Amino acid sequence: MSVVPAPRLLLRDVALARLREAIVTGELPPGGVVKDAELATRLDLSVAPVRAALARLADEGLVESVPQSHTRVTAVVPGIVRDAAAVVAAMHELAVRTAVPHVTADDVAAMRDANAAFARAVRTGAVDDALTSDDALHDVLVVRAGNGAVRATIDRFTPLVRRLERQRFAAAHGAASVELHDQLITACQDGDVAVAVATTTAIWTALLSELTEETE
Repeated sequence: MSVVPAPRLLLRDVALARLREAIVTGELPPGGVVKDAELATRLDLSVAPVRAALARLADEGLVESVPQSHTRVTAVVPGIVRDAAAVVAAMHELAVRTAVPHVTADDVAAMRDANAAFARAVRTGAVDDALTSDDALHDVLVVRAGNGAVRATIDRFTPLVRRLERQRFAAAHGAASVELHDQLITACQDGDVAVAVATTTAIWTALLSELTEETE
């Protein structure tokens, strides 16, 4: 048996993940100026991977650069967030449609565990834990779908949504999501594609409605 070495993470990807998280959580706040040298020091990395990460974040709409001037974290613009959420919703619906016929018992168990963690986080007001658990639940189906384009699109646009969702997370919405998650899990267990897709649509429709109500 041959042993294949585990892939080494590129420093650019390390910087990207950590900076993206800092922006989503507000550690790097909207409108804040970011400097590659300072970020490199904070991350204990060289400047090159940080610059590469900032270029990717600019492509994702999380930072913006003014040539020969500065780079700053973009403002949270509700209209842009809603557009991004609509795209992410469509990708999750496609993932569910593809994944449900192939869902395993382990997948169902993982989704139930994630929803239980989500419910606990909602009850205690742990917003970051709730969003992490929500991602984990839906990611089971994204992984099972095995569509790289869907995965890339979700990864590209979800951080834009999460910034506003994190700021305005509502316990009532979270409690309703627990029930919708349960419906989704049951549909997956039953292999009912139509109900699973419809429930996924309901989950994202509720979120889009909440974001609209909060910003009108």
